Amino acid sequence: MRYRDLVYGQFEISEPVILEIINSPAMQRLKGINQYGYEPLLAKPKIKLAAHEQNRYTHSLGVYLLLKKFNAPLSEQVAGLIHDISHSAFSHCVEFALEGVDEKKQKHQDNIHDDFIRRTAIPKILEKHGYNLSYILNDKNFPLKEKDLPDLCADRIDYMLRDAIIFREISAIGARKILNNLSVENGNWIFNGYASAEKFSRLFFKTNKAHYSGQKTAVMFAAVGDFLKHALRKKYISQSDLYTTDKIVIKKINQHLKQDKRLNLLWQRMNGKIKVKQTRKNYDARIYCKSRIVDPLYMDKDKIKRLSQGLPGWAKIVKRELKPKEYFLKFEK
Repeated sequence: MRYRDLVYGQFEISEPVILEIINSPAMQRLKGINQYGYEPLLAKPKIKLAAHEQNRYTHSLGVYLLLKKFNAPLSEQVAGLIHDISHSAFSHCVEFALEGVDEKKQKHQDNIHDDFIRRTAIPKILEKHGYNLSYILNDKNFPLKEKDLPDLCADRIDYMLRDAIIFREISAIGARKILNNLSVENGNWIFNGYASAEKFSRLFFKTNKAHYSGQKTAVMFAAVGDFLKHALRKKYISQSDLYTTDKIVIKKINQHLKQDKRLNLLWQRMNGKIKVKQTRKNYDARIYCKSRIVDPLYMDKDKIKRLSQGLPGWAKIVKRELKPKEYFLKFEK
């Protein structure tokens, strides 16, 4: 299978286990799930995406390709490929619709990941190719694929570079220059020098502020969350419907728009038809957005350092930015 990626360019994918997973229904479903949640409420991409749509499928393949590029074990490449399979429709928006979910941490898809995968064709594919499912599902076995913030990991590197290209913060060539200044050692991603570590980290900081934890994202979480929550309460959809695709869920709910005034209002909100402002007086929604920032490792002569050791004030910024951002939103209607 020949595949051209927005970040990494052209790759030939030939590993049988990878090809089978890519062609599985669980993996193909991710093509119908927007990477960010619900595009109408987000800043519009500044490039024509063509084959590189903003969905969980292209990001999942991106994590796999990044691990492949840096010669991670095939088992880790497999783990990277399937890391987002349990994402619901509208990605993290669903965490603002479900009861008992911690929206500050945005860990819902991680919490259901094991059980979700066990109900797909993935276990049989892995068994066929000699892989132990429990081993693949244990992140402790794959330090390049997954690490806690503010460390670098394949997931974090891929979505950062992919988003930066889509929103024209950098070019594809610029992203590849960053990759060329990365190496792996003892399960760690390490920049080859201070300059590349700082450039990537400032880019991450800027994108987090504008997109991942910005007010537009908070409005999206509130509006889409309320729309889905209302639909669940009215039984227009079931919770299992959330694990189909964005279009399927919308189509099922929107059959009720004409006879449900509240639903129609929420639909207008989630499509940007109603103005919203931030205020602590009589607000409609109090929203927390997960905030992300990195403090990567880099080589300084023959020593490995963190950016916060070489950049004054970065440690304080990291501490501040790791706290969820809070918004008080008031819709006009």
